[in-house]
Amino acid sequence: MHYKKKRKSKSWILLLMIVVIVIGYKYDIVLKGQSFFKNIGGDKAESVPSLTAVVSNSAVSIPIGNLNSPNAILVRMDNHSILMQKNSTQKIYPASLTKIMTAIVAIEKLPDLQKNIDLPNSMFQELYKADASLAGFKPNEKVRAIDLLYGIMLPSGAECCIGLAVNIGGSEQKFVEKMNQKAVALGMKNTHFTNSTGLQDDNHYTTVKDLSILLSYALQNNTFRNIFTASRYTTAPTNKHPEGITFQNTMFKNINNPVIKGGKILGGKTGFTEEAGLCLASLAQKDGKEYILVTAGAKGNHESEQYNIDDAYAVFNKLGK
Repeated sequence: MHYKKKRKSKSWILLLMIVVIVIGYKYDIVLKGQSFFKNIGGDKAESVPSLTAVVSNSAVSIPIGNLNSPNAILVRMDNHSILMQKNSTQKIYPASLTKIMTAIVAIEKLPDLQKNIDLPNSMFQELYKADASLAGFKPNEKVRAIDLLYGIMLPSGAECCIGLAVNIGGSEQKFVEKMNQKAVALGMKNTHFTNSTGLQDDNHYTTVKDLSILLSYALQNNTFRNIFTASRYTTAPTNKHPEGITFQNTMFKNINNPVIKGGKILGGKTGFTEEAGLCLASLAQKDGKEYILVTAGAKGNHESEQYNIDDAYAVFNKLGK
């Protein structure tokens, strides 16, 4: 009898040691992961958001079936908790939401945002053929990097994307490699980019969950946040525009009033192609807390009602009820 008790006691001690080792191993992995991601983000990055499990769709009183967008995710910024999701890991085409990645990679890779960058004539010919959205710069214009970044995010200018990509990477494809490397580093497991503009390509895809991870990360960068939340911006004079160009954010252009119950919509980036539908990545502040909402796939186009923006109003207004 005494022998059995002794053997049982040893078994419990062994089991306890195994549990301690496993917990310690997992904890060590988490710490190493955080340290690694802080290093890869560049001199202005802080940390990689890790989205936690869904809290409850009841955090938003609007039924997800009532959304115009077939893909959506709502994330609370301070703890990266998912408050609502709808087909959030389903593959989508990101259209111009791609430019969020283009902008943050460019910001982190450029040491001097006041640097003038040439926009060669050859670049424009390809963009004209593709009917890409443009910010309004002209062939052979010399533009500051910071102005190109505003041109990417506010009017969604493809010429700004290509200009920065070629300057930083030597070619757009080399820059896209950096975009894909960043996606891997951020844990965007279902994302692959083939270009810097979001022009349609079957191998250019992501998910709204991956885009929420990207936006959560990018908003930690002050330069990116200032651009993302700007409603208007005027560039410095250039050799082609002596008075500069004034941009208006494509989301704010379609919003009469950014105020929501208990707060306001702070910023956003729209996207559209026929294959992607109407997309939107937006940031709002409500009752002192910040939230991001990423939606994709809503029916419509630039001429129709902006159902992506309707969804943002619906979700943010119903949040916390």
